[in-house]
Amino acid sequence: MCFHTNVSQLTSKLEKSFSVALFEESIRPLFDTPQYHLNGFAHPNMLVIPQERNTVLAPGVWGIVPKQKKASEIKTYFKEATAFGGGLNARSEKIFQHFLYKESVLNKRCIIPISGFFEPHEYNKKKYPFYIHNKNEEPLALAGLYTVIDTYITFTILTKEASPQLAEIHNVKKRQPVILAEDNYQSWLTNELNELQIKELINSDCPESMLECYPVSKDVFSPKIDSNNPSIIDKVSYSELK
Repeated sequence: MCFHTNVSQLTSKLEKSFSVALFEESIRPLFDTPQYHLNGFAHPNMLVIPQERNTVLAPGVWGIVPKQKKASEIKTYFKEATAFGGGLNARSEKIFQHFLYKESVLNKRCIIPISGFFEPHEYNKKKYPFYIHNKNEEPLALAGLYTVIDTYITFTILTKEASPQLAEIHNVKKRQPVILAEDNYQSWLTNELNELQIKELINSDCPESMLECYPVSKDVFSPKIDSNNPSIIDKVSYSELK
């Protein structure tokens, strides 16, 4: 599953990489502040490219909320939703049947640009965090779904069965976020897609050769440590890991 991300690239870099423009200039300083570790369970604000306005980067809250809720109910819903993942991830295999996701999958898909993400590797019943990012330092495009509540976008990241490379890292759950290849950015945000075409995009893997994966500090998973700093993505060598 994908509960921890890194969004440390400038908004200008995201605008260029995805051929979009920031929704509102006044929010640029906020999103130009590097976020080296974002914990999804804190429901941070992140930028997304929504299907309904696929030429802009708009602020969204990580953790999808049913559209019937009011803005004043979002925080309460997140507390209630903690038991089932806080709406942070959606299993792509269930999005056409799930009461919440099936309302978004046809006309409220989004791209979540990130710099990288963290996944746990288990060895001898201990967890070791790995950082996964694009070798060429370009942003990764995660596929997601969203709802609009008053003026708020709330979103979830789609997951699927892990590729061979990522299954070696996330070796217990063996899941990964859906990473879109650059050729599929516009297709994912197209209005005319049917169920089969959406499933084909989800199952189209980005080339494994573009990813670099390596172990990092266990501080990523410690609630007692502020891990939102540049060193959190530094490579760490664990002698017990081959």
